[in-house]
Amino acid sequence: MATAAKKESKPNAAFMKPVTPSKVLAEVVGAEPMPRTEVTKKVWDYIKKHDLQDAANRRMINADAKLEAVFEGKKQVSMFEMTKLISAHLKA
Repeated sequence: MATAAKKESKPNAAFMKPVTPSKVLAEVVGAEPMPRTEVTKKVWDYIKKHDLQDAANRRMINADAKLEAVFEGKKQVSMFEMTKLISAHLKA
């Protein structure tokens, strides 16, 4: 039992591996390869900077022109759908 408590949790290597954003996603987060976690963080920074969270339902994201291209032309997506749509724009 004592050895289990001493084990350090390592970050999941798959999340830390740099991925390359597509040209469309690079408009929002930049073109440099970065870990998925950093891509998500930068997308959220962009959403907050441009006040794109829906006022009535904060789980919904209202797309501007750049995000609409990432979201396959949808004007509004949920946080969960957004993650799936962003993944389609990442190359390992």
